[in-house]
Amino acid sequence: MKHYYFTLNIPYRDYLNYYTGYASSILVFTDRGLKLQLPAAKFRPFVTQLGIKGRFCLITDQNNKFVRLESL
Repeated sequence: MKHYYFTLNIPYRDYLNYYTGYASSILVFTDRGLKLQLPAAKFRPFVTQLGIKGRFCLITDQNNKFVRLESL
């Protein structure tokens, strides 16, 4: 399994574009500078009144298929 670590700070108002389907993916940069495009729906469990804020770990299998997203 592969682990990708990144920090995300999207205010609630901005995340509404993703939540309503206007935008379908979120572009993040890992701590190592790798650019990843993730489905916005994967972040729904982490949305609060402030939006999405914090450190995350994306876990993929050896074929780079999504396994899970964790809040750290």
